[in-house]
Amino acid sequence: MRTIPLGRTGEQVSAVALGCMLMGTLTDEQASFEMLDHYLDAGGTFLDTANCYAWWTGPSFRGGESEALLGRWLARGGRRDRVFLATKGGAWIRDLDAVRAAPDDKTVARRNYEGAGADTLRHALDASLRRLGTDHVDLYYVHVDDLRTPLEETLEALAGLVAAGKIRYVGWSNVRTWRLERIRQLADRYGWPAPGAVQQQHSYLRPRGDADTLSIVADELLDYLRAHDDLTLVGYSPLLKGAYDNPVRWREHPVMAEYHGPDAEARLAVLGEVAAELGVTRSQVVLAWLLHQTAPQAVTLIGPRTLDQYHAAMATLDLKLTAEQLTRLETAGG
Repeated sequence: MRTIPLGRTGEQVSAVALGCMLMGTLTDEQASFEMLDHYLDAGGTFLDTANCYAWWTGPSFRGGESEALLGRWLARGGRRDRVFLATKGGAWIRDLDAVRAAPDDKTVARRNYEGAGADTLRHALDASLRRLGTDHVDLYYVHVDDLRTPLEETLEALAGLVAAGKIRYVGWSNVRTWRLERIRQLADRYGWPAPGAVQQQHSYLRPRGDADTLSIVADELLDYLRAHDDLTLVGYSPLLKGAYDNPVRWREHPVMAEYHGPDAEARLAVLGEVAAELGVTRSQVVLAWLLHQTAPQAVTLIGPRTLDQYHAAMATLDLKLTAEQLTRLETAGG
């Protein structure tokens, strides 16, 4: 397993991180443990979860299931020191009944995020640590940038958690580039820990010019990351919920709304050509393409639901694209 630097922290993390979002809900404990064991045996170290994972997977779930399952796996012994463990706070749902009563209204969920206030983050992290069965996490993200709370309050609280030894490094997720720059300026001004990682949705397809890129990597953020090597990109949903190999999902899944258009069609066509040449799926070509990228370097965060999906994703570690194939992929769509 290849590793890359996490910003300028001095840490080396796996180029492929294992997203544990569905573990403990849609992925049962036995399959989750097998996946985690396989990943560790393959040299993987970077595990990603969040306190709110995964309330939306069924009416009996309320969040915390993924962290609790990871806690049980870590308790088997000897594993905590072998993994780089990341979790998040800020998107726990305060009134889950209200959100479930309006499943098609995303604004209801946003209004019910717990946010990134100082007391909120302190209590959220303590709850996460209890579920994970550990006294610290290696990376703690603000899960969704909170515009209602002063950044100074959030950053000072995170600095206190670092000083207390409960977190080692800070990250931010679902954040606009201008806010990321403001966060970095404030951290520098007051001597608080600056983010070493930014987690955004990142794939081979490019969002449309008029897309809402709050959570999606677009050219502006890529340029910013190329200029600031103290930040490492952690790209989630690289396979866009399976849409690359599923025409129904491509047409209908909400995640695709920000991508549809001529550019995406041109890039999908080239993906299909390269996949046919290599005898693999489009999704596997996407993962291989991401792992070939160096400007900026990024962690690719996979989130398999099944063991078959896990093995298909990990097989791309050995998938090499030729220079000619890379050029075709990178220039598709103009």
